[in-house]
Amino acid sequence: QVQLVESGGGLVQAGGSLRLSCAASGRAFSNDAMGWFRQAPGKEREFVAVINGLDGNTRYANSVKGRFTTARDNAKNTMDLQMNTLKPEDTAVYYCAASTRYYLPLATGDYDYWGQGTQVTVSS
Repeated sequence: QVQLVESGGGLVQAGGSLRLSCAASGRAFSNDAMGWFRQAPGKEREFVAVINGLDGNTRYANSVKGRFTTARDNAKNTMDLQMNTLKPEDTAVYYCAASTRYYLPLATGDYDYWGQGTQVTVSS
């Protein structure tokens, strides 16, 4: 059974940093794209970042570009999201996801597997 498990969420003040991790089990995703999404209360789930397993290429949402960095360790089947200079508007549940079909997918429907999410709260 494939599982994605996020960790590292919490409460942080504006301007602070957090590092999220996503651990995959049940299958290897070294050849696949893995991404981060977030969902704030009352809003739709939105794309944050994606990284391709084969070449390490990345893509970021404009709202996080320059502040967030994603990386992965294919040998450990893990992915991280380093979040710096956090803002209150970054508050959301953050999800990791894996796509076996696309190179650097941006849409939720392009992903095949999802984690359960981890809460990130940024206070002002």
